Amino acid sequence: MKLRLFNYWRSSASHRVRIALGLKGLAYDYVAVSLIADGGQQKTDAYRARNPMAQLPTLEVTEDDGTVHDLVQSFAIIEFLEERFPTPALLPQDPYARAHARALAEIVNSGIQPLQNLSTTRSIKALGGDDQLFARGFIESGLRAFAALVGPTAGRYCLGDAPTLADVFLVPQMHSARRFGASLAGLDLLVRIADECERLPAFAAAMPDAQTDAIH
Repeated sequence: MKLRLFNYWRSSASHRVRIALGLKGLAYDYVAVSLIADGGQQKTDAYRARNPMAQLPTLEVTEDDGTVHDLVQSFAIIEFLEERFPTPALLPQDPYARAHARALAEIVNSGIQPLQNLSTTRSIKALGGDDQLFARGFIESGLRAFAALVGPTAGRYCLGDAPTLADVFLVPQMHSARRFGASLAGLDLLVRIADECERLPAFAAAMPDAQTDAIH
């Protein structure tokens, strides 16, 4: 099997998939698709043929028999990796804990991240609004909800002492929170968990500034 990840260094959805690939110990080819250059390289016909939503990331999976699959949407990609490569597990065995991990991830995936997407913030600016202020409000309220839910289950990480799906989604969102200038007051638990995660090689290697296409 060969994996190619079409992604952008600062895309938080791409960041999640890089973390998951790293935690699973899976090698992949990094294909940079700029959301900025050339008016957005994700909008080309060639890329839309892979991902009709013109979003990142896309994971191209080439099986040993030559069959090629283009997987889209970060949550679906990570669930595929979990099913195809079950160890180390990103979801706990207990069904309630699994639901909890997914719920935490979904707070980020659907409750925060779409509202800070480049397409959203550009639309806010086009309407004359403050895109940074707009995004900050959703980031702060979403992270407060995340913290309230993670409190009873936190250990070193969101659910005990092994990283799970929840941590995979939390760390990129914490990075985005700082980029948007969101307040992390009262979120010491999330700051500690994210710091703990970033000490792991899979998380460190996936950080935006560590990517080959990073713009400093």
